[in-house]
Amino acid sequence: MTAHLTQKENFLRVARGEMPEYVPVSTFGEPGGAPLMAMADPSILGSFRGPDGGKDPWGVTFVTNEETNFAALPKPNDFILTDVTKWRDIIKAPDYSGYDWVAAAKADREKFVKDPDKTAFVISGYADLFQQFIGFMGFTEGLCALYEEKEEVEELLDYMLEHSLYITKNVLHYYKPEGYYLLDDSASKLQPFISPKLFDELFVPRYKQCLDLVREEQIPIFYHNCGRCEDLMPSMVDIGVSVWDPAQVENNLVKVKERFGRKLAINGGFEYKMPLTWPIIDEEDVRETVRDTFKRLAPDGGFIFSGMITSLDRVDPKVREVNGWIRDEAKKLSQTVYK
Repeated sequence: MTAHLTQKENFLRVARGEMPEYVPVSTFGEPGGAPLMAMADPSILGSFRGPDGGKDPWGVTFVTNEETNFAALPKPNDFILTDVTKWRDIIKAPDYSGYDWVAAAKADREKFVKDPDKTAFVISGYADLFQQFIGFMGFTEGLCALYEEKEEVEELLDYMLEHSLYITKNVLHYYKPEGYYLLDDSASKLQPFISPKLFDELFVPRYKQCLDLVREEQIPIFYHNCGRCEDLMPSMVDIGVSVWDPAQVENNLVKVKERFGRKLAINGGFEYKMPLTWPIIDEEDVRETVRDTFKRLAPDGGFIFSGMITSLDRVDPKVREVNGWIRDEAKKLSQTVYK
């Protein structure tokens, strides 16, 4: 099969629920590879999620370390809100008066998209309500508050939502993105942090207010949620999510695909666990796991391959070699599976 669509065009077909020419393969972890999408924060939010950490727009301090591969996390035991009933005295919305959205949109597009033919400009509206709330209080007090002080939490979430709506409206107007992403991790490796019922009551209606704005512009919606969060996905699909990133192997992805088809694209679906024999590893075994993933998740579209060996040490020569096998096999299969 001769491909006629660019990498980006083919990727966006999947994001829109259409049948692609070939399976998109994420270049995540590939040295020098142009990504399928720019999972970008608008510069108005600052760089707190970057490798140096910093303060987010609400004043939460983020830190990084080598163990997390310099991913930024709220500073432990440095919570700005200890009693949710006192939130009105502590939580203050950011002031963006005088911000130059036109200049920011131009600069951010140039920063995040090096090759417009290969990379879709996908940007955040900062509707990360669960993560932001937990960032205020920490998991222990935050999760208790969700159940014990539900009315206070709802009022705080509505206050936070106004900020998300402001960012979303301006991002859509000035940035003209090709995709919108909601990054709000709310699950562990084993299960969601809260029940699907409470998730539906507290978060889904508020997400929907942001996503309705995006749907009006007919822009694909990407939902980033790690871990085993399949129980939350039906509600998210109902409010417009079209791509789940990263859909990790802890979930029953075959069942999810059977239920939603191309309506919910699975971006991920692969993980090669580092064996006990490491660094002795069988190349054919690695490639067979890639082939098995394609067999299960690629038929009839709705699949974007992404994944690697379970190691954060991506500069290790052996890790790079194994990830090279994975990418090579995936790219070979990508061009043949829809023949």
